[in-house]
Amino acid sequence: MTTAAASPALTLSRLGQQDSVGDVMASFEDVLLGEVITAYETKVVLAPLTRSRQISHGKSATFDATYIAAVEYFTAGDEITGGAIASNQITIGVDDLLIAPVMIFNLDEAMNHYDVRGPYGTELARAQAVAMDKNIARNIIRAARATALFTGDTAGQNVIDADGRTNATSLAASLWDAKQALEEANVPVDSVPVNAALLPAQWYLLAQEPTLVLNKDIGGAGSYSAGTLELIGGIQLYKSNAFPWATDDSANTEIPADYRVDMSGTIGAVFTEACVGTVKLLGMSVEVESTVAKQGTLVVAKQAVGHGVIIPKAAVEIKTA
Repeated sequence: MTTAAASPALTLSRLGQQDSVGDVMASFEDVLLGEVITAYETKVVLAPLTRSRQISHGKSATFDATYIAAVEYFTAGDEITGGAIASNQITIGVDDLLIAPVMIFNLDEAMNHYDVRGPYGTELARAQAVAMDKNIARNIIRAARATALFTGDTAGQNVIDADGRTNATSLAASLWDAKQALEEANVPVDSVPVNAALLPAQWYLLAQEPTLVLNKDIGGAGSYSAGTLELIGGIQLYKSNAFPWATDDSANTEIPADYRVDMSGTIGAVFTEACVGTVKLLGMSVEVESTVAKQGTLVVAKQAVGHGVIIPKAAVEIKTA
């Protein structure tokens, strides 16, 4: 009786290995990390528009704020003895670790006809980006409602616009009023960018009024056909669903206590980068762990950051009442 020859051992090309050795998931993890970070950076809107500091250790960071110098007339024969310029250091602490986790069951992934790690990674990044923008937006409104940082200085401000949710002309006028309020408070609007954060509904409300913001005869910079809207009165306009305007977070125990504000009447905000600071202890990163006991892969996107008000007068809230 003839014994059948044993099948030759197969040599597998493991796509996840690096240089054909080591962990068969290594490259997959690196690719996933890159996709998550890219998606996160694409979705974050407000973070680049405010101040930030990266720290390597510790639980807080300080941001410096300086008030204006005083002038006086000099009398002949007197001695100039100098003068004081008020300054403050604002300490902002790091919040608890913020995570966005997902567990992928190995068998489900094997049976699935398309890659799930890429879409899952994108959603993890989106969740972290939305959380970042929401918390910064909450602090912009906190700044607009805060008292003056220095004695004799201007507090945060607001513009009342009862029709701003539905009337483009009224909203555009409020943006102008908000920038005027910043300038009258001695915020350097000519030397630093002035930004406006809006929900998509208000952004598109403005974009559909070409005579207001798109008319090239009066210097309009947008395009009605392309659906682009850039500037109103030198104010750069940004839109995102992440802004929690028209939301009452005053009893929201899922966010840090300092961030719990009632924005049910908020339409948007006009601000410069000096109004809010962000301290970053752990920037956006991803951890991937395969677990035999649970026959799955745990993917966690995480960051440890904190936000706080720096200079209140650098923010103006636009609200209904």
